[in-house]
Amino acid sequence: MATTEQQQQQQKIEHVHLRVRGLTLHVAQAGKGELGTVVFLHGFPEIWYSWRHQMLAVAAAGYRAVAPDWRGYGLSDQPPEPEAAGFDDLVEDLLAVLDALAVPKAFLVATDFGSMVAYDFALRHPNHTCGVMSLGAPFVSDRTSFNTLPEGFYVLRWVQPGRAEADFARYDVKRVVRTIYILFSRSDIPIAEKDQEIMDLADLSTPLPEWFTEEDLDVYSSLYEKSGFRYPLQMPYRSLFKRKPNGDAKFQVPVHVVMGEKDYVFKFPGVEFAMRDGGMEKHAQDLKITYIPEGCHFVQEQFPDRVNELLLGFLRDHPVAV
Repeated sequence: MATTEQQQQQQKIEHVHLRVRGLTLHVAQAGKGELGTVVFLHGFPEIWYSWRHQMLAVAAAGYRAVAPDWRGYGLSDQPPEPEAAGFDDLVEDLLAVLDALAVPKAFLVATDFGSMVAYDFALRHPNHTCGVMSLGAPFVSDRTSFNTLPEGFYVLRWVQPGRAEADFARYDVKRVVRTIYILFSRSDIPIAEKDQEIMDLADLSTPLPEWFTEEDLDVYSSLYEKSGFRYPLQMPYRSLFKRKPNGDAKFQVPVHVVMGEKDYVFKFPGVEFAMRDGGMEKHAQDLKITYIPEGCHFVQEQFPDRVNELLLGFLRDHPVAV
């Protein structure tokens, strides 16, 4: 069970619902923002709660922490046409959230597909961006090709209409979220054999990561029971190949990439080149890369103190006039 201290800390996080672009989006926030605003952008299978440790840390340091649930996720509305999902909608949603909160400029801290939105936003709206910290996702200018990976690679399975839906439907939502969290916490890319589905790669005897509690699982599961998986399968998976390459991208803001060396994404085509062979340097003049040796895909939950230290250092290194 959550400790009394943890419960008291969580009470410092406020929840609002903002009407933006025809949808009501849920936003968690904490802190007064004397030193500026930090916006946290989640990935899959995450929600605002993924950033609970970082929100409290930046709020205590004098910043305003803002963590929305993307459209179609958590407590936010479902879009009317999930199959029309695109990254541009999330960029515009983010701009509308900042406007609704009267935040002219913010730091963006993101993970997983949230990092793609953060990068796109920073490139299109540098005047609204103080800097970008991405966890586990470097900027890759070309469209990622998965042709070198087997047919059982989870992304290739989930982009197939109906494939993941049928796989997930065999179990309740809690079992699905549990399995995905376990698979994404490993250092190997989730790949099924021809006679398997992705959900077959772990069962109830497989333990949760030691840093992820049953109470955490209950929070995630309750919100995915509300949202379902219809939109999350569209965004990001079935929208990935709609993204246009941006080989000429030049960031006008500082970028800090934090990579867990045991994050399975590190094995994706193009990621190691972007991180270690100069792929990102041509796009970001003010670039910092930090590796966390034992870090997995959910490094902000696995090693919250280390990530908080890096994040607060990034914020201190780039003070803004408020």
